[in-house]
Amino acid sequence: MSAKTTALTVLSAALLVPSLLVAPAHSAPNPPADGKGGPAKAPQPAPPASMSTVGGSLLGQPGTQVNLLPGAPALPTNLSGRSWIVADAESGEVLAAYNAHWRLPPASTMKMLFADTVLPSLPKEQVHKVTEQDMEGVGQGSSLVGVKEDLEYSVHDLWLGVFLRSGNDAVHVLSAMNGGIDKTVKDMQAHAEELQALDTHVVSPDGYDAPDQVSSAYDLTLIARSGLQKRDFREYCGTAEAKFPGRQEAGKPREYFEIQNTNRLMTGAGGLSPYKGIAGVKNGNTTMAGATFTGAAQQGSRKLLVTVMNPGAGGANSVYEETAALFDWGFAAAGKVRPVGELVPPKSADTSPHGSPAQSHENNPSAAGKGSGGVGTALGIAGGVLAVLAGGALVVNRRWPRGRRGRGEDLV
Repeated sequence: MSAKTTALTVLSAALLVPSLLVAPAHSAPNPPADGKGGPAKAPQPAPPASMSTVGGSLLGQPGTQVNLLPGAPALPTNLSGRSWIVADAESGEVLAAYNAHWRLPPASTMKMLFADTVLPSLPKEQVHKVTEQDMEGVGQGSSLVGVKEDLEYSVHDLWLGVFLRSGNDAVHVLSAMNGGIDKTVKDMQAHAEELQALDTHVVSPDGYDAPDQVSSAYDLTLIARSGLQKRDFREYCGTAEAKFPGRQEAGKPREYFEIQNTNRLMTGAGGLSPYKGIAGVKNGNTTMAGATFTGAAQQGSRKLLVTVMNPGAGGANSVYEETAALFDWGFAAAGKVRPVGELVPPKSADTSPHGSPAQSHENNPSAAGKGSGGVGTALGIAGGVLAVLAGGALVVNRRWPRGRRGRGEDLV
């Protein structure tokens, strides 16, 4: 980790994993007044009657999907997200879901796919001098970390800007270093298809609102799980605060300024308490998408992934509050629910006879990926305590179960 970075929360071990043009659902940007001095709630559009069945047929059905066994806690009653999912990060089992494959605008959670795709190709020590061309196309009103033209930044600095401040300026510079926006979008789309995240259609690498840019709670969970295999990805998404390069005057040391992660479950900003065991990963908020969030957390030996998209109730904290409620439920429901589906492995990792690669539901409405996405993981986070990778060494055991009918062999 760079000496410039102050990491308050860092993942200390691996989450190992293991197209589609469609009009996104739009919420009314300016709902009519309710006659009481405030805006009226816009009517929520209904989910499609038929969605992808990647990961299991139940996940393609609208509405809540959960199989409670005796003694299982009831799901939270305050959920208003258009779509959400709770999955066991280790086994890949989907414990509960609501419209899991509904294709919706992802906002900055799309940056998880951007990072998972581009991060391995750019050495973190590489330094780049930003040009005017690098910054072209940054959308009006974008979240920015403060990248300036004609100044130099390391790849490490830029990734901190992406994850902590959701900086679209940093995304555009990294995309330029990757060969340009068009190439990066194609790379991301190809990687999404490799992950079997087939609800995802990429238009811009930063998640900025664009027609036909969509993903789903299911896909975002797959993408987060893949990213969390990568040590640098874990470092960046698990960093609460850092110093970012500022002005550079000739003959003087470069200035730095503090940046804080916008993930409120990590930092406790906005009046929230940090969530015990939180370990990332990415939040987002735009006019079309509303609030979106994918989080990873561990309590005891239980590791969960939760994604919530576009809550229709509450205020600025609703996406975090609903995520926390689903985490609480998932940890309490351990061993007390029957899975309603599974997170499929990437196509290249699916070697079991029971796990043929998934197909797009647009090409085959009944297609479902049958391979389990089980993995050996250890997040190594105990609520709010600083965790540091000892010498950067990781001990990783990778397993791909052969679906629900048997276990596969270890893959080296």
